[in-house]
Amino acid sequence: MVTRPIAIAVAPNGARKTHADHPALPVTPDELAACARQCVDAGAAMLHLHVRRPDGTHSLEPEDYRPAIAAVQRTVGDALVIQITTEAVGIYTPEQQMASVRALQPEAISAALRELAPDAAHEPEAARFFGELAAARTAIQYILYSADDVVRYRDLRARGVLPDAPHWVLFVLGRYSAGQRSDPSDLLPFLQAWAEGGDITANVPWAMCAFGPREAECALSAALLGGHARLGFENNMALPDGSTAPDNAALVTNLRRHLDALHRPVASAAELRSWFGR
Repeated sequence: MVTRPIAIAVAPNGARKTHADHPALPVTPDELAACARQCVDAGAAMLHLHVRRPDGTHSLEPEDYRPAIAAVQRTVGDALVIQITTEAVGIYTPEQQMASVRALQPEAISAALRELAPDAAHEPEAARFFGELAAARTAIQYILYSADDVVRYRDLRARGVLPDAPHWVLFVLGRYSAGQRSDPSDLLPFLQAWAEGGDITANVPWAMCAFGPREAECALSAALLGGHARLGFENNMALPDGSTAPDNAALVTNLRRHLDALHRPVASAAELRSWFGR
């Protein structure tokens, strides 16, 4: 896994932040397209996409997703994998989250197991949903918030609830830490639980995202340990020196500079797609 090029994903906005948080935070389709262009040029291979309703609130509605996806594709073509979020934000039910994905048929999604398969009663429908996505060669990224989530992921894989098909996972560092400020050491419990997965986890790529000004340190630590990185204004707006980043691309550029210094190549969107048979 260490020999893979490092895939950099950018999460430029999230579900709640607005221009009041940062004037360069992209919200509209045109803003997202401009951000995508900057981040491709900086070295990103994936865009983790959140969209909004006309009133600026979080949306999973296809009619809100489609203009943003189209704007990004017009601007960067296939130079970015567009990964749509399924995040509920306390608004959407699992059934509504799945319905949005089925309507959009995207090339990639992120899905929190805690949301789409929160308990045994939800597992049969989750199994059908993820099976459909695997058959369509959708690049699924399962979001894991703790080492306990890793253990549950392993169990769902072992029981066939999650299909035996190419996918990857995202470790969310520091989600429950004070002030949501992540530290590179937050990665260790995830990796211990991951290593205990044996054959189930052996060939599955993993990435991480982190909160706060140590995001870049966390991302670089992950890269050195064989993982990949997601970074951006969704979770952090600060550069390592504590200054506010001018835009999302600056965060990507900073990580890319450190990877270049270590002679670690970054993955293109085409390489990332190849991992999932696309």
